[in-house]
Amino acid sequence: MTRGNFFDLLQARWDRGTAVCVGLDADYKKIPEHLKKGDVRDALFAFNTAIIDATAEYVCAFKPQSAYYEACGPEGIATLLDIVGYVQGKYPDIPLILDAKRGDIGSTNDGYVKAAFEVGGFDAITLHPYLGKEALKPFLDQEDKGCIILCRTSNPGAGEFQDLVVDESPLYLHVARRVADEWNTNGNCAVVVGATYPEELAHVRGVIGDMPILIPGIGAQGGDIEKTVHAGKNSKGQGMIINSSRGIIFASQGEGFAEAASLEAKKLRDAINQYR
Repeated sequence: MTRGNFFDLLQARWDRGTAVCVGLDADYKKIPEHLKKGDVRDALFAFNTAIIDATAEYVCAFKPQSAYYEACGPEGIATLLDIVGYVQGKYPDIPLILDAKRGDIGSTNDGYVKAAFEVGGFDAITLHPYLGKEALKPFLDQEDKGCIILCRTSNPGAGEFQDLVVDESPLYLHVARRVADEWNTNGNCAVVVGATYPEELAHVRGVIGDMPILIPGIGAQGGDIEKTVHAGKNSKGQGMIINSSRGIIFASQGEGFAEAASLEAKKLRDAINQYR
């Protein structure tokens, strides 16, 4: 089916009053045992669709992490495609972000583009900036798709390179400035900044203006919601894709896991809106 522009889909969800992104990090080892009666594909699909149905009204996007599906082999990869079809069929207004952190030389990226957007059917993808604009051109040329560039990540060791000072500014701010000023010619770029670094998040927001920011690190990683929203919102009080994965999808591992996920997603939506 034909999908709309990623940012149009996203804006429509923001306008409904939600900035929550549910990360579908479906680690097979952690999904409820009562779902593991059939094969891996059936179990993963049952888990994900239950989470999707339970949280859809509260989200601005869903974000599957490809590693958890690739780790399950062909059945897992097939499930990832099944999930895309499920969301597109039942919730065609909710965008899908592939968290795959791709980034290679241009000709290899041609293959990654086809895999993510033509084969996979995703609306956006996370990307590494390290090889530069020239290498990412196959992604940046996709005018209707989201190119979400890693900028200041949420992991504890992120500063090893990202905080290195170059021409009197940390490297992550150079990335943010370059994406905003030179890479975003099609208006299809966003950046990734972790909620675990609210000061850096505010600095990035100051550099990129109203561009969207994908913000991981809320929930299990301990990011503060109030600080995140104050630092991350744009001039319209929007512009944030605030991701929670484990804190929502594994809120319970019992038979009521979907209901628990729904409650956590609603709680996060309401908390974000409290500070917007």
